[in-house]
Amino acid sequence: MYKANDTRYDNVTPRPLGKSGLVLPPIALGLWQHYGSADPYAARRDVILAAFDRGVFHFDVANHYGDGDFGSSEALLGQVLASDLRPYRDELVIATKIGYEIHPGPFGTGTSRKAILQGIDDSLGRLNLDYVDLLYAHRFDTTVPVAETVRALDDVVKAGKALYIGVSNFDTPQAQEAIDRFTALGTPFVVDQMSYNLFNRDVETSGLLDTLRRAGAGLVAYGPLSEGLLSDRYLAGIPDTFKIHPTNQQTFANGKAAVVQRLNQLNDLAQGRGQTLAQMALAWLLRDPIVASVLIGTTSTTHLQDNLQALDHLAFTADELAEIDRLTTL
Repeated sequence: MYKANDTRYDNVTPRPLGKSGLVLPPIALGLWQHYGSADPYAARRDVILAAFDRGVFHFDVANHYGDGDFGSSEALLGQVLASDLRPYRDELVIATKIGYEIHPGPFGTGTSRKAILQGIDDSLGRLNLDYVDLLYAHRFDTTVPVAETVRALDDVVKAGKALYIGVSNFDTPQAQEAIDRFTALGTPFVVDQMSYNLFNRDVETSGLLDTLRRAGAGLVAYGPLSEGLLSDRYLAGIPDTFKIHPTNQQTFANGKAAVVQRLNQLNDLAQGRGQTLAQMALAWLLRDPIVASVLIGTTSTTHLQDNLQALDHLAFTADELAEIDRLTTL
């Protein structure tokens, strides 16, 4: 029978989501890829439990996740929650999302009232939970009025099926419209989850971070290593088979050779800080308190531990930040 490490919080400093009372570990585990029905359950369970043993109490999933078998990532996490983590439920922050395809038909995708209200019930069933701590609208749905989506999410909170609400992949004007409507309803809106890494700084240049600050909300960063690009794996070159996330396409605007050159320069800077490139990339995201947490997607306990060591050195000098800016301005 699993028993959590008694010292799991000794080296963790939770970070608040904006001005809310919800706090997250600075590094959390996302179950976007390779946590579905086709993956070895025992090995994935080991990573989830190893993360919790190290103070990672936030797990992020979506009803769409499962490598094509929609819902199977929620089901995998739900199995771990039921068999091992149920005694620790009150310590956990479990997040899921609704908005991308989950089943055929017009209500199997999007953020209509029907999709959200039936979606949360289905997600709770797969997760073996009575409520989630955080529910996201997974994307901005151009076919549904924002007012309808916001009202449905507010009703989920009022029904006790989610404690806090967030949005994901909402750009600055979209986020502002949703925030205004959440504010009018008194909904506990706390976060926009966005793609953010050293090479993709759209949330800075678009004004989204300032919008969230004014709203008293925070940001959760997904893709912090750009699918592993920001690691020592590609210092010798980026293969043609490398698949970059759609939000990071601009990274290759000047060609892959230019990116490899910048990766090596960033790696030299990281080594001078006593870190790996991946550790520095994670630490850099956490330099700003508006970023409550970064989501890593590892399936390896070794990589998990390596990523968590980024927390040992979060401070940057002004010269280091200036050099990073120079190297990441594409």
